[in-house]
Amino acid sequence: MTGFHTRFAPSPTGFLHLGHVASAFHARDRAGTQGKFLIRIEDIDAQRCLPEFEAALLDDLAWLGFVSDGAVLRQSDHLPFYRATLERLRDQGLLYACICSRAQVKAGALGVAPDGSPVYGGRCRGRTQAPGQPHVWRLDMAAALSRLGGSPSWRELGQGAVAGRAASFGDVVLGRRDSGVSYHLCVTCDDARQGITLVTRGADLFEATSVHRVLQELLGFPEPLYAHHGLLLDEAGCKLSKRDGAESLRALRAKGLTAPELIALARKALDLAALIPAGRSADR
Repeated sequence: MTGFHTRFAPSPTGFLHLGHVASAFHARDRAGTQGKFLIRIEDIDAQRCLPEFEAALLDDLAWLGFVSDGAVLRQSDHLPFYRATLERLRDQGLLYACICSRAQVKAGALGVAPDGSPVYGGRCRGRTQAPGQPHVWRLDMAAALSRLGGSPSWRELGQGAVAGRAASFGDVVLGRRDSGVSYHLCVTCDDARQGITLVTRGADLFEATSVHRVLQELLGFPEPLYAHHGLLLDEAGCKLSKRDGAESLRALRAKGLTAPELIALARKALDLAALIPAGRSADR
């Protein structure tokens, strides 16, 4: 398996842990000998993303031997590009300004999206402007899917075609109040302009692929192949998380573990991680 262009895209909101090592290994391994492994810093959250965490994660990755085969891309350096892309969607009449508070969104939710977020009830749908008012920009999902003739499927490595279900996410936010852009928008833009041919990431983002495929089709971006891996869990059966105090790679290094030992641990953990259940084939 050679020739894939992959990426590892951490957010500098804390120190890396074993789950990050596994994800980075998964990406580099699938790049193969003829492909490219790229590192991307997803730092649009200016409040939580700190320079000291970025310096630490780059140091940890270099210590592990995970070196980018191209320039490291920092999302915060490219905000005008994302906003211009958002403007393209607005020009297509597919975005609307939403002034609802989080409490209003929750109160008017039509249900829960596959990623656990509330499905927006549409109170502001059709609002083209919100002068002087804090607002986000939402994608009119029904209009987008109507234009595309339905929710695009995607190709999962080793699984085949997977049916998209973007409608179950409702009108997702593409432009946030703080940075003016969102994860869904930025990651789709970055995968396209970095020439990523195989998107590798954790199973917690499996369902979000439906949204990203919609954006790819609307913006005329190439369709990559996808490879979602199982998640590393703690003793309580929860995903390893910086917020929940997962032991950091720095702490493991301080205990004397070597880079080859940590990579071996990550690889073993990936082999033991729960597999994503096949079951939403686009052919069914």
